[in-house]
Amino acid sequence: MRQKVKATEAALEAAQQQVAETPTYPMARPAQMRRRHWGLIASFVLMVLAPLAAAVFYLWAVAEDQYISTAGFTVRSQESSGATDLLGGLANFTGNTTASDSDILYEFIQSQEMVESVDATVPLRPHYSQHWPDDWVFSLWPDATLEQRIWYWQRVVGISYDSSSGLIEVQAVAFDPETAREITRAIVAESQTRINELNEQAREDAMRYAREDLDEALEQLKGAREALTQFRTRTRIVDPEADIQGRMGVMNNLQQQLASALIEYDLLRGTVGENDPRLKKAQQHIDVIRERINIERQTFTSTNTDTGAVGEDYPSLISEFERLTVDLEYAEETYRAALTTLEVARDEATRQSRYLATYIKPTRAQESEYPNRPMLAGLVGLFLLLTWSILALIYYSIRDRS
Repeated sequence: MRQKVKATEAALEAAQQQVAETPTYPMARPAQMRRRHWGLIASFVLMVLAPLAAAVFYLWAVAEDQYISTAGFTVRSQESSGATDLLGGLANFTGNTTASDSDILYEFIQSQEMVESVDATVPLRPHYSQHWPDDWVFSLWPDATLEQRIWYWQRVVGISYDSSSGLIEVQAVAFDPETAREITRAIVAESQTRINELNEQAREDAMRYAREDLDEALEQLKGAREALTQFRTRTRIVDPEADIQGRMGVMNNLQQQLASALIEYDLLRGTVGENDPRLKKAQQHIDVIRERINIERQTFTSTNTDTGAVGEDYPSLISEFERLTVDLEYAEETYRAALTTLEVARDEATRQSRYLATYIKPTRAQESEYPNRPMLAGLVGLFLLLTWSILALIYYSIRDRS
């Protein structure tokens, strides 16, 4: 028993000795604000709270209310196909989307030409600079150049374009609702004018080649008629075929007269003597008819006859006349075909005419939607907070490394 007590006492002494040898530390003092902490708070106030307060004051006390006017339109074509005709002309009612023309309008609305055209209808500079310099963030400076006005135009005019459907939606922002609506009306009107110009250009392109073919066919027809007129003037023969048919009639008549004269001569020779004057007269009549027949036959091949075609024979005249006639007929057919082609091109151009279909007429706002003060204040605060946080992290990172 005594041994157990001694062992316990020895253990207690050893524990006390160990506790006595363990070092003791002073108690930690309460945390206190140091200079760097006050600097961080000051930077937060200067970089975040103060600019945010200034932005909020500007948005709610200085910035002028702005109003939105919206207009929506697309480009349609009157062209229809056979399949749509079978559907009862449904496509004629709905039209066909012309995406390429919508692309043109999308770029045209943002162009310098659009700015100048709208400015001629709705004076942009006096309206957007009326609150300068008070509302300097959302206003246009009075001495802005054309390039600066184009940049400002892209700020106040927003365009939404769906390339798959060709739908274009335009939003114009102004300091009063009526001016905003006037701007969207001017945009729609100028877009319609540009579509009309594209229609006219497409029509001219489609008909230019048809007109060129028609002019060429007309010149060819004039040349063929002029050549035939010169032939008739030179030969003094309107139609060689009709003329030769008339001469063939003369030849047939002479042949009949010759046959009758020969018969009379044979009858007379059988009843009178060889020296009878009537027989000699009959023979002379036969000789005269034969001579006339020979002369008429020579007119078909002679180049010096009394037919009027001096210096040319009938085969050459007929050949030339037939060639000129064929040329004239070909020129007339070509001219008629060119006329038909021109009419088809005109009808096709009319069928393919495009127009601006407005599905949202320019609206007039009843209350201000811009500037979106809560959203802008939130974005400014978020940007300032992120900037301050990044700078604070950079500062502490450099401080820890040093």
